[in-house]
Amino acid sequence: MIGQLNGILLEKNPPQVLVDCAGVGYEVDVPMSTFYQLPACGERVKLLIHFVVREDAQILYGFATLSEKNAFKQLVRISGVGPRTALGVLSGMSVQELAQAVSLQEGGRLTKIPGIGKKTAERLLLELKGKLSLDLGGLGGLDAAGGGAALGNVQSESSSQNDILSALITLGYSERDALLALKSLPPGTGVAEGIKAALRAMSK
Repeated sequence: MIGQLNGILLEKNPPQVLVDCAGVGYEVDVPMSTFYQLPACGERVKLLIHFVVREDAQILYGFATLSEKNAFKQLVRISGVGPRTALGVLSGMSVQELAQAVSLQEGGRLTKIPGIGKKTAERLLLELKGKLSLDLGGLGGLDAAGGGAALGNVQSESSSQNDILSALITLGYSERDALLALKSLPPGTGVAEGIKAALRAMSK
């Protein structure tokens, strides 16, 4: 079982990254809350891993903090919430925001996330109550931060827009909604900033 990866960040293709560990490249799906904190490509990165084995695939999900990993594990235990939907939840809001929504029983904040309907939101609010820990957020985090901005600065605008669009569609948003959100971004917006701004716009 893989519980952690510590190596060189080779590629960022949100929401997936490629990490080189002793010559072996691991493809890891990460929530955008983790992606925003990634260092620049070529730098060392440490990710906490949740390893999912299916009949047709073996998938690694990576997290910057223990609180993110724990929230993901709690989410996928809920009926109707698979790993992809859980990734979408943690991309649409931070663990703190999720905990607040659960505490205040604000199902409306959750139904704005792709894959979360009214019934699933109600079930999620019920089953997550008292199960989200926020005090261990710093453990197992990344070695560096702010790399998302660097990524946006070195990529062409066209490439950045394609990456933003691809990430939003992968997270479950329709191409139409993703394109509308993309059009609202100012020219020259980097990938990490663009995804964050687009997710905020679509959550309103």
